Amino acid sequence: MRSWEERKSTGLYRSRRGLVFGVCHGVANYLDVSVFWTRVIALVLLFLSCGWALILYVVAALLMKPEPIVPFSEELDREFYDSYVNSRTMALHRLKHTFDNLNRRIRRIEDIVTARDYDWERRLNE
Repeated sequence: MRSWEERKSTGLYRSRRGLVFGVCHGVANYLDVSVFWTRVIALVLLFLSCGWALILYVVAALLMKPEPIVPFSEELDREFYDSYVNSRTMALHRLKHTFDNLNRRIRRIEDIVTARDYDWERRLNE
């Protein structure tokens, strides 16, 4: 059994291995219970609620983020994935900003190293 902190850190996602949208499988993974019993409870609720559970199931499928393909290695990965799932344009803007900063830094280093007054002899002999 996983602790609450471990479940909280992994988050609630729709499973990519689920039968229909992966909601039951994702909930079962999050709560650390059997997928079979989660599906049985979902079917019982479907029949007892005269179809309202189906609407809730579809809403849950639309609101839950899909499970990441690769597990997160650090919190920044999770943050980027969540931002990408919520708003792809914002995530792409963030990536572009990061790469523009890196490009600017590399250009500055290249300008320093390729300048005429850069003392290669002294640097190589140190």
